[in-house]
Amino acid sequence: MTTPPPALLIAGHGTRDETGAEAFRAFVRELGRRHPELPVAGGFIELSAPPLADAVTDLVEQGVRRFAAVPLMLVSAGHAKGDIPAALAREKERHPGISYAYGRPLGPHPALLDVLERRLDQALGTAARTPADRADVTVLLVGRGSTDPDANAEVVKAARLLWEGRGYAGVETAFVSLAAPDVPSGLDRCARLGARRIVVLPYFLFTGVLPERVAQQAEGWAAAHPELDVRCADVIGPEPELLDLVMERYAEAVAGEVRMNCDACVYRIALPGFEHKVGLPQQPHFHPDDDGTHPHGGHSHHGHSHDGHAHAR
Repeated sequence: MTTPPPALLIAGHGTRDETGAEAFRAFVRELGRRHPELPVAGGFIELSAPPLADAVTDLVEQGVRRFAAVPLMLVSAGHAKGDIPAALAREKERHPGISYAYGRPLGPHPALLDVLERRLDQALGTAARTPADRADVTVLLVGRGSTDPDANAEVVKAARLLWEGRGYAGVETAFVSLAAPDVPSGLDRCARLGARRIVVLPYFLFTGVLPERVAQQAEGWAAAHPELDVRCADVIGPEPELLDLVMERYAEAVAGEVRMNCDACVYRIALPGFEHKVGLPQQPHFHPDDDGTHPHGGHSHHGHSHDGHAHAR
C-alpha cells in the first residue's frame, strides 16, 4: 500500500483588509485545484479567518496525519521564526498523532524577482524594456518592516538582487512600518541621489492595509514633488511563479532539506540593541476566532524552540 504524501498547510499572517484575506484564500484554493493529489489547507496566525488552528483541524478531519507547513511570507521575521512554529507545536498537542515538517519562507527567489521586474515594467507603461531604457529609473523597494534586523536585511538583499543585471539606475529600500527609513524618507534619499524617475515597488504578496499605505504615502510625496515622475507598482499577486515556489518549499520540507540561515538571528546572536531577545521562548499568537486554550486547559506557551526556529517533524 502506497503511503500518501504529506498534506500541504499554508500559513499566512493575516490582514484587516478583506480583499487581501480573500486573495490568500483564493491562492490556497488554486493550489488545491492544481494539486488534487494533495490535501491543501491554509490559515492565518492573526487578523483574518480562518485561523491556522481551523486549517489544521480541517486536515485532521480529512484523515491527515502528516503535513508540511509553508509560511507564505517573503522574509524570515518573528512570525516565521517564532509565531508559526509555536502555533504548530500547539496544534501537535491538540491533535495527538500528527507530525509535520516546517518549510522556509519564500525569500528573494529569482522567480519572484522576475515577477517584481514585470510589475516595474507595467508601472512604467512599456511592455518590453531593455537595460538602456531603465538607466534613468530608480526603484524604491518597500518592505513591511520588522523589529528583527535580519528580516530587514533580507529586504535589502532582495533590492540588490533586483538591481543586478537589470539596468536600473538604483534600487533603494524603505519600510512601511517598524523600521527606518520610512517611505517618505526613502523617496527623499532617491531624490538626493539625483533620481528623476522613481517607481515605488511594494514588496508584498497580496494587497492589504500596508500595501495601500505604501501607495498613499507615495502619492502624497509625489504631490509635493511635481517635478519628479513618481509611480507606484502593484504587489506580486497570485502569479504562476508564486504557486510553483510554494510547491518548491513544500518539496524541500518533505525531503528534510530545509536549512535556515541563523547567522544573524536575534534569538541566537546578541545583535546590538537586541541582546534581550537571545534565547527567548516562542509562543503562538491567539487568533480572535480561536479560544487559545490548551487541550488540557489553560493557555498554551510552548517555547517550542528557544532559538525561535522550528525543527519539528
